[in-house]
Amino acid sequence: MIARPQRAAILRRAVRVTVAASVGFYPLLYGAGLPVAALYALFAAIAMGLLSVVPGSGPQRASVMLRALPPALLLATLGTLLAVDTWAAVGGMLVVGFLLAFVAVAGPRPVGIAPGLQLFYILACFPPYAPGTLLERLAGLTAGALLLAACEILLPDPAAPSYRERLAAALDEAARGAAPGGVPPRRLRDAGSTLRLSDVPPAERPAGAGRTDRALEQAGRSARRLLDQLATLAEAPPAPADPQTAALLGRVAELCTACARFLRTGSRPPPAGALEEAMRRFQADRVRLASGPPGERLPVDVLRRQSRVLALAESARMVEITVDIATHGGPTEPAAPRQVFWYAELSTPRLWARRVLGNVTFRSVLFQNAVRTALGLAAARAVAGSLDLAHGFWVLLAVLTLGRTTAGETWRAVRLAVAGNAAGALVAGALVIGLGRHTDVYAALLAPVMLAAFALGPLLGIAYAQALFTLVVATAFAQIAPVTWRLSEARMIDVVTGSVIGLLCGLLAWPAGARREVHRAMAGLLRSCAPLVPATAQALLAPPGGSRTAPEIRPGVHRLRLAEAAYAQFRAETPADGESDRADWHAVLIAAGHMLLGAQWLPRFGLRPASGATDASAAWARGTASGLVAETDRIARLLTAERPEPAPRTAPESAPDRDPPSPLSVDLEVWMTSLAQQLDRIESSLTPKPKPKPIPPPGADPPNTRPE
Repeated sequence: MIARPQRAAILRRAVRVTVAASVGFYPLLYGAGLPVAALYALFAAIAMGLLSVVPGSGPQRASVMLRALPPALLLATLGTLLAVDTWAAVGGMLVVGFLLAFVAVAGPRPVGIAPGLQLFYILACFPPYAPGTLLERLAGLTAGALLLAACEILLPDPAAPSYRERLAAALDEAARGAAPGGVPPRRLRDAGSTLRLSDVPPAERPAGAGRTDRALEQAGRSARRLLDQLATLAEAPPAPADPQTAALLGRVAELCTACARFLRTGSRPPPAGALEEAMRRFQADRVRLASGPPGERLPVDVLRRQSRVLALAESARMVEITVDIATHGGPTEPAAPRQVFWYAELSTPRLWARRVLGNVTFRSVLFQNAVRTALGLAAARAVAGSLDLAHGFWVLLAVLTLGRTTAGETWRAVRLAVAGNAAGALVAGALVIGLGRHTDVYAALLAPVMLAAFALGPLLGIAYAQALFTLVVATAFAQIAPVTWRLSEARMIDVVTGSVIGLLCGLLAWPAGARREVHRAMAGLLRSCAPLVPATAQALLAPPGGSRTAPEIRPGVHRLRLAEAAYAQFRAETPADGESDRADWHAVLIAAGHMLLGAQWLPRFGLRPASGATDASAAWARGTASGLVAETDRIARLLTAERPEPAPRTAPESAPDRDPPSPLSVDLEVWMTSLAQQLDRIESSLTPKPKPKPIPPPGADPPNTRPE
């Protein structure tokens, strides 16, 4: 069932596309006598307004369409020139298809307009080879695009809250959660969920490669982590009053309020470095008390609470730095640690180069989708050109619109599309036979048929959309040149041909879509991050005066990006069965983030007493770290269907250094224990639950007791 706001948005879009297509088509055909320009104006509005799903408000979409107009003109020109030869057009289709599909690395708006740009090359690259009509084609394309942009502004969709506004509201909630009295844990977690990119409209997602978008996305993840940590702290057993902890929480609340105000107004930024200085004083006081007389030493439950508060303060500090980068376009103060904020001082071209090169791998689902799309479109152009199919561009249009990322979903779309086209072809054939060459009737029918097709098709499904679009095609082409019922036959043949090609590409190129890749990506992510645990423990356990260097986390960050892309693609697909969706992928991402963040902040703030850690603390930390690495490897083997080792023991029954307690051992204990719990949840989601034993009926003998 489609919600009412979504139905209203679909209807507004149908009206916009119908008005733009009609205002461009009728005057160019009947007023100026330019049939080619009229056809391109019609398809320009359909390509940019219907085939392309450009996210955002009306002005945002209009801006994207206007910026896409020069590339559209270039593609139409290229297609017109390459139509001289079938194989030249096929080569161009291969390159254009890959580039426009791979543009998904740039974010939701470029990927939204890409299918429409594909259509401009597809239309122009088919015979007849007529470079003399190039100006007419470009004029019609320009008219259709400008008219649609004007309709987007005149009949816009309501604007959605920006990501900055969402982030500011979440930080206000975090400030209330850190203040005395607090906020219910569920409310804190609900506030964090508003920052999940899957719940944010595509136009508002910070998905670009520049510093601002990267910083906003990192700020959102840090704010979500902060809200979850505040919720966990509220759920923990109460501990004795601790003035130092209350003071640090007060600092966190002040910082969240200042950052929220800064995001909304851009004025009075929070004082740089104030929270970090408070964290260092807080940790120094913990170490001093732990090294002092027995009467001053804090109990273990207080130390654990302090460790949790220090961790959430680090999340707030990351929010502070990322908000500063996002607002100013770069850091006003050095962003530390540099490994986490590696993008802060890089130029925009270098950041885009990293984004593109990082996805030029067969392990990237964006690269896989681009290769699959390019091969399918090139094969369709070769078949249509070799067989000299009439209106062969419909073959490529079928590949473009019906192709899915899994073979199963492609087959489902193809079945529905063929059925819909068959029904539409029958109705269109009857219409052409009944009306003959009465172009005035076709002219009267075109606008209402377009409105019905563009409004009802998305509401009723693929079959209805294909059937109604067949009627649109028939009523439009009947006004340009005399047609017979064979137009419907040609469209039916072309759609079936394109459907078969798309289905074969789906079967031969990554038929499972992102399902298999998400397993590999998540396993690679865990294996890349697992060594950070013993490396972090070793850095903290170094003798007093020794070097303490945070482990290198950049490979893990790169793996995290690939895993997030695979997960996003997987969530966009409909699994063939529930079995593939059993794994808790979100928990895997959280666990990886837990390892990456702990590896960078614990060495920075994990101050040691002068005597260093005790032997018991060091042995516990090393043993637990080894157990966590073994457990992580076991989960990775489960994800890749390898034979796992027996389940290891990931944590001891009791923590070390209880008498006297050590802040170092408590910080490691809290971090590693939390990680062990997350890994347990992941493994339980991967292990099928045993089926319950059947309950015998009353009076029956218990199992294994029935006499032979």
